[in-house]
Amino acid sequence: MIIASVETMNMIYSDHVSDVLIQIRELDKTFISNGNRVEVLDGVNLDILPGDSLAIVGASGVGKSTLLHIIGTLERPTAGTLLWYGEDVFTLNDEQLAAFRNRKIGFVFQFHHLLPEFNALENVMMPGLIARLPKSECLDRAEAILVAVGLQDRLQHRVGALSGGEQQRVAVARALVMEPDVLLADEPTGNLDPRIGRQIHELLLRLNQEKRLTTVVVTHNLELAGLLSYQITIKDGKVVRLPGNQT
Repeated sequence: MIIASVETMNMIYSDHVSDVLIQIRELDKTFISNGNRVEVLDGVNLDILPGDSLAIVGASGVGKSTLLHIIGTLERPTAGTLLWYGEDVFTLNDEQLAAFRNRKIGFVFQFHHLLPEFNALENVMMPGLIARLPKSECLDRAEAILVAVGLQDRLQHRVGALSGGEQQRVAVARALVMEPDVLLADEPTGNLDPRIGRQIHELLLRLNQEKRLTTVVVTHNLELAGLLSYQITIKDGKVVRLPGNQT
């Protein structure tokens, strides 16, 4: 990846456009608060390549989660383009966009958002059932990914019978069950104690390295950020790449 200097850069571009998985160009996001315009993102440019692991860091309120939500098509930008595989995904209608998210993007949030009335296996099956895959396939996929994240002994446990770290592992498994191209995580260890948080860090890193799973993480945790390939922050609405663990 070819990067301009940190001092002058307001974009991160690849020299090989055909290799780019996610391409962001001149992206703006403005909110209206009490009648005032608040520009959170202002002309953001960013390329994310297959297999990248990227941490978005910085103070609260600079736009980290907003950028992640736009990348994940949960929010639409005010202006600019978001290309996946060279296609502008925001030309899709809401139903098409939901189907795209279900198949291409896995989400992990600070709070696991599991369904308490179901067990671990049933929670992980949900994205496949929503996509109308055969139930047997959903079951096989869910069991395999739960085993992969170390929960082979917890398949039939309901959410309330799982520890906080186990619940977050179920959330990671649910995010991966559709074999997405990208894993997006928003403060995935912010609600866990440091020891369990490090286990989740190691899991995310292993998935990125072994599966070349493109991973984008919003975090205040500098230990987690340092494990990923590179870090960016948002300054005056624009993306700036930080020095550190860069490939």
